[in-house]
Amino acid sequence: MQENVPTSDRDSYRARLMAERAELLAASEETAGARRPVELDQQSVGRLSRMDAMQNQAMAKGAEARRAARLRLIESALARLGTEDFGFCDDCGEEIEARRLDLDPALLRCLSCAR
Repeated sequence: MQENVPTSDRDSYRARLMAERAELLAASEETAGARRPVELDQQSVGRLSRMDAMQNQAMAKGAEARRAARLRLIESALARLGTEDFGFCDDCGEEIEARRLDLDPALLRCLSCAR
């Protein structure tokens, strides 16, 4: 496989991925409290309030799971940026279209394989 993405584009992608990674990590820190276990103290919190708190906790955990999945993709893309594999589809080995990479440099598949 030959390198298909110019160095200038790789530098731009690296900067974008690093910025998104920093944003995701900051958001994860900010919402850590929302993911803590909900206390069972019926004296200070009513049943409906506790149910609402549990729902909010579940939504925060779901958001964290999505952030973690995106972080894994970003870490993988950052690792691939230094190799010849970056810009090639993981499934078929063909080049990923430049416009697709411009939208999301962490993509692993070409348009045909992504369908």
